[in-house]
Amino acid sequence: MENEIQSVPVSISEAQKQVDNWIKTYGVRYFSELTNMVLLQEEVGELAKIIARLYGEQTFKESDKAYDMEDEMGDVLFVLICLANQTGIDLEKAFAKNIQKKITRDKTRHINNPKLK
Repeated sequence: MENEIQSVPVSISEAQKQVDNWIKTYGVRYFSELTNMVLLQEEVGELAKIIARLYGEQTFKESDKAYDMEDEMGDVLFVLICLANQTGIDLEKAFAKNIQKKITRDKTRHINNPKLK
């Protein structure tokens, strides 16, 4: 069924298709790019809150205990994919270009960093 969302691992391009399908089926339309950028920041903030409490010095308040890091990362990814879809970015291509840039630009940067030894 075309409208069915898969629950198995998918490629980035398939994820982009699934998000687009969800928006067209259930979401009515994409929020504006500006709204989605703000929502992305909000979701990253929720993820940061969990990480600060799990790996930093802060402790969880009772109201923080409902947060789920996996769910928050999923929210970040969903909104990022929304932004990519509505701005015409192929995230697989963008990721491949980014990895190549890092290989070229940073191939010895971290190996030679005494702070990482």
